[in-house]
Amino acid sequence: MAVGGGFAVHGYAERASRLAGAVVWTNTPSTAGWPVLPDGCMDLLWTEGRLLVAGPDTHAHHASGPPRRWAGIRFQPGTAPAFLGVPAYELRNRRVELADLWPAGEVRRLTGRVDAAADPATALEEIALARAARAPAPDPLFAALVAALDAGRTVAATADELGLGARRLHRRSLTAFGYGPKTLARVLRLQRALAMARSGVPFAQTAARAGFADQSHLARDVRELAGMPLGELLALG
Repeated sequence: MAVGGGFAVHGYAERASRLAGAVVWTNTPSTAGWPVLPDGCMDLLWTEGRLLVAGPDTHAHHASGPPRRWAGIRFQPGTAPAFLGVPAYELRNRRVELADLWPAGEVRRLTGRVDAAADPATALEEIALARAARAPAPDPLFAALVAALDAGRTVAATADELGLGARRLHRRSLTAFGYGPKTLARVLRLQRALAMARSGVPFAQTAARAGFADQSHLARDVRELAGMPLGELLALG
């Protein structure tokens, strides 16, 4: 099951958010170390007295520490920077306290509100909805970029379709996603492959249909991005 693009051992649930394109999720891992995989997204997180932000990952992130409750809002790719007020590349491969990005007093108040809620996930969602209503609207270019790359188009073809030069597209991607369009395409391809493999599609067919050169290419990318073989990854949940 996906947790910000990854897996949880037990206790994971998600639903569509009232915030357009976002997902609300909860997780209570039974053991530390469950991997969160790159997915092009960023998350607003709550865990027992803390509000954090999970930046865009380029490799698997492993949770540490004792088991605890988590709730999160996983934003549609490219939309979190406008919400947070910080470019995505500043948070790449990082987990940071929300108080490092927003005024500390405001974050203390919001943290107390979520801590006291009967349903922390819903309280977190309400905070996201209120903040999003005041934030600039996401640039529709980013949704178009994700759609094109997720459909398997090349970066060059996508840049032409969007009317952007390669350098400008790269700069815009760094701000919105935390990395360039080639890395974004690779992350999206990984997620396509995982969805197919989880549904029972044989690995060779998964590789061909997801856009890999062959099954060996799929295996290499999974190892590099997820840190483990595909079969081992699927066995987690």
